Amino acid sequence: MTAQDWLWGADGAALAVAMLAGVAESRRNRRRDLDDPGWVPWRGVQAAAFFAVLALTILALKVGGRL
Repeated sequence: MTAQDWLWGADGAALAVAMLAGVAESRRNRRRDLDDPGWVPWRGVQAAAFFAVLALTILALKVGGRL
């Protein structure tokens, strides 16, 4: 596997984390017990994952010679 393949794989994983964090945040907003918000800051996780998607996409395109 090339470096570009690894970057695209990491990019897909970061995108999956961002999507799962969005679903988790949506579930948190619709919870029944308002006194139990949970302990994971899903909005922050989602923002970090989107930043990782952006950075990894740029790197993968740069390594592949398309940017």
